[in-house]
Amino acid sequence: MIPAPFDYARAGSVEEAISLLGSDPDAKVLAGGHSLLPAMRLRIARPSMLVDIGRIADLSYVREDGDRIAIGALTRHHDVANAEVLQQLCPIVAHAAGQIGDPQVRHMGTIGGSVAHGDPAGDLPSVLLALDAGFVAQGPTGTRTVAATGFFTSLFETALAPDEVLTEIRVPKATAGWSFMKFQRRAQDWAVVGVSAVRANGGVHVGLTNMGLTPLRAVGVEEAVGGGADPASAAARADEGTAPPDDAFGSAEYRRQLVKVLVRRALEEALP
Repeated sequence: MIPAPFDYARAGSVEEAISLLGSDPDAKVLAGGHSLLPAMRLRIARPSMLVDIGRIADLSYVREDGDRIAIGALTRHHDVANAEVLQQLCPIVAHAAGQIGDPQVRHMGTIGGSVAHGDPAGDLPSVLLALDAGFVAQGPTGTRTVAATGFFTSLFETALAPDEVLTEIRVPKATAGWSFMKFQRRAQDWAVVGVSAVRANGGVHVGLTNMGLTPLRAVGVEEAVGGGADPASAAARADEGTAPPDDAFGSAEYRRQLVKVLVRRALEEALP
């Protein structure tokens, strides 16, 4: 299909992007375009204006910052996957970025665009949720940091205000133990179900992909592991509090069974 009519503006800075967004309540930010443009072609998204921030060079970087790693929102998936600081200090992020789509997608898509799109089937949102990442947003009144647990609010919706721009993702250094798994029909497809597990504070954090309207934490699994349960017993609680979709790629019941298998495997890999 052809997208609905829209205006286009290229922002030379974050401040200019914020101003443009504030001038039109139906404007949307365009970064790499691999999430927004397909939605526009299907007319799921119908922005009246696209504010292109893709050439703001200041938002593309990966660097160590104290006890965290700062990732610019416009950093391409390819660069995230190949960043040595992430490979050494937070390898689950680099690994997951390397599993997204195909090389063309990874060279164009951005980590910020993937996160701000709020797709529950996306790979990186559940990884960042498991890591307790922080999302830095800049708006007309200044900058704020939103915790991952409060960032994803509904289907394709986040805590970003209409006139805010996501500028940075901050992840902890996490090398103790981790696992990223997803089940998909073909290598380039969205995950039918995905699981991200990270050892943290003596326990484990588990993020789920495509098991509800937003990326989810498997709270029941985390509680079971904290109580001393083995991976198989903990994984039996993987579908608690979930609402998986029922579509052509798998029924809701199929996903409920599949997530238990993937969570068990992920725990076996992440835990000592």
